[in-house]
Amino acid sequence: MDLIRIIFAILLPPLGVFLQVGLGKHFWLNILLTILGYFPGIVHAVYIIARDEPARV
Repeated sequence: MDLIRIIFAILLPPLGVFLQVGLGKHFWLNILLTILGYFPGIVHAVYIIARDEPARV
């Protein structure tokens, strides 16, 4: 499942974050980062997906 989230994070970063954590602070931060620059949104999304903590909804 993480591979699918990472693919979504590369194509549309907020979607990858949403699938991992839902509508939390990281989702809104990722939307802001994606608006400011596509690459920072991707980096943040991959970081959120790859970290070892379990998903919080």
